[in-house]
Amino acid sequence: MPDVSIKESKERVRAAIKNSGLEIYSRRIIVNLSPANKRKEGSNLDLPIAIGVLISMEEIINNKNINDVIERLKDTAFVGELSLNGKLNHINGILPICIEAKRLGIKKIILPKDNLKEASIVKGIECFGACNLNEVVEFLQGKNKLETMHTNWKNIEVKHNKYDVDFADVRGQENVKRAAEIAASGGHNLLLFGSPGCGKTMIAKRIPTILPNLSFEESLETTQIYSIAGKLTDGIILTRPFRAPHHTSTISAMVGGGAHAKPGEISLANYGVLYLDELAEFDRKTLETLRVPLEDKNIIINRSNQSLRYPSNFMLVASTNPCPCGYYGSSIKECICTPNDIKRYNSKISGPLLDRIDIQVNVQSVNIEKMDKDGECSDEIRKRVNKARMIQRERYENEKIFSNAELSENQLNKYCKLDEESKILLKTAFNKLGLSARVYSKILKVARTIADLEESEYIAKKHIAEAIQYRCFDKRRQKL
Repeated sequence: MPDVSIKESKERVRAAIKNSGLEIYSRRIIVNLSPANKRKEGSNLDLPIAIGVLISMEEIINNKNINDVIERLKDTAFVGELSLNGKLNHINGILPICIEAKRLGIKKIILPKDNLKEASIVKGIECFGACNLNEVVEFLQGKNKLETMHTNWKNIEVKHNKYDVDFADVRGQENVKRAAEIAASGGHNLLLFGSPGCGKTMIAKRIPTILPNLSFEESLETTQIYSIAGKLTDGIILTRPFRAPHHTSTISAMVGGGAHAKPGEISLANYGVLYLDELAEFDRKTLETLRVPLEDKNIIINRSNQSLRYPSNFMLVASTNPCPCGYYGSSIKECICTPNDIKRYNSKISGPLLDRIDIQVNVQSVNIEKMDKDGECSDEIRKRVNKARMIQRERYENEKIFSNAELSENQLNKYCKLDEESKILLKTAFNKLGLSARVYSKILKVARTIADLEESEYIAKKHIAEAIQYRCFDKRRQKL
């Protein structure tokens, strides 16, 4: 079941062997790609096919070197695309290939030299980089050595601090920055709504600057996604991703898919931020596809002959105007929209999707007196965020989760116990605001994060009260 690129490899491999100065007979050659019932895609099989053909024609092995060549072939994998002149070209997805090869017990892998830096991240498997087919043949014959590389994660420079933006640029908006800090501390989803020019996008773009550094496991998983998507420009992803797709993005662009089922924006934002600017301008069907990934932290793409699962453990940050003209409820400019226009505009964001957004904040225009005051820098905010995240890691050490946003219902009962005053307050808010059971859980999770920022072991009434305030978009919709 080969795709078009593999069918075309017949000509590429034959031309590469001839142009490398090696012999290939004109007889019919049969190459079996096993298992026969599994779909094969891409040009990654060019090099192993070429090596197999050359071995069968005794271009690599002879009576003198047979034992040495067999020893070099032992526990060795080959991967790479061949050009017509025998050059080995860069391929996508080499990192997950190396990880799977290691799992299968393979000890060495020969691949394009351009992929060597990325492949060297994987421990426990020796990677060799070759520029062309001749280098691989001579290596197997013992005539030369291929370049190898070993990356020490501890020596990799962490680029988390190297951002062009900083929260110090944000003047005023203390309540919004507080909400952003809580969201970053617990991994909560965040919605900012307000008039044009009040700072929604400015704040959203600075949220990555206060997120904790990526761990090695998080970095490795994110790098695999970018490798498969063909978007990896360096050996490893060291900073948390920030993806901001345009509101005209299709469903396939958002969740993944296409002819080869590539990862979408929600997977490219894994362990980072997915920012949706002008949320109400997105196609409603596209937004609705986010509901399952927001809960399950992964997306399953089904095709007729395969089913792929991509991780999508992202923090959703969205911003929207309150109405089509943008000035409903503004104190600086009068709204010109009719009530029906406002309802129609806000109805594009469904209730089930809003339920999954933990924190919702109204962003007001900044008072001119506060424009001259310097804001708190990202480094100071990140220190508090890191401290809160450390508390969560220690608390959930045996739970296989890393943040409050990932708490299940059973874990909520265990880690978010309330006193009587807090229960009464939450019950009152639940009845008056008509909240759903999911929102009830979200409020508990946010309150748990607020308590962690204060290094409090227990959730107090004031923590619940602040968490309830972050449902203001729900309240405004009810008034409409």
